[in-house]
Amino acid sequence: MHSAPRALCPHVEWAAGNVLGSRTTFDWTAQPAGPGFYRAEHSWQGAQGTGARLASALRGWAHLRYEITEEASHGVDGSRWSHTPELGIFHAATDVHGNIVVPEDRIRAALEHSADPVRLRSELDLALGQAWDDELEPFRYAGAGAPVRWLHRVG
Repeated sequence: MHSAPRALCPHVEWAAGNVLGSRTTFDWTAQPAGPGFYRAEHSWQGAQGTGARLASALRGWAHLRYEITEEASHGVDGSRWSHTPELGIFHAATDVHGNIVVPEDRIRAALEHSADPVRLRSELDLALGQAWDDELEPFRYAGAGAPVRWLHRVG
């Protein structure tokens, strides 16, 4: 949850807990990118499709900015849902590395209908959810007091 007004925080927890099947408590902190807003992260495990149910449970809550990620598993692509008050919800399939997978037909349609390079760029930006990334980026940064896990040794 990138940003939520204080009054919605318990409702977000209730909605998530209802989907996940257990009481869910988030550790809310002030959101530096939006005065009066709070942010939280929550890791969850669930059956395939749980991410879609979470996104559906939060859909229509106009004051929320959030991302839900369902990681790829054996034989199943992952998914990412992004929501902003201005843009609504965006969904994309993701690979095992978290990269957005754009279907072949979407790329072909963009190429077919976009003789102009600017229009092609616009179509591909839409397929990749660029507008959602642009709007969410300032909210992704947790602020100076957020916990950070440093990786000292890789490999």
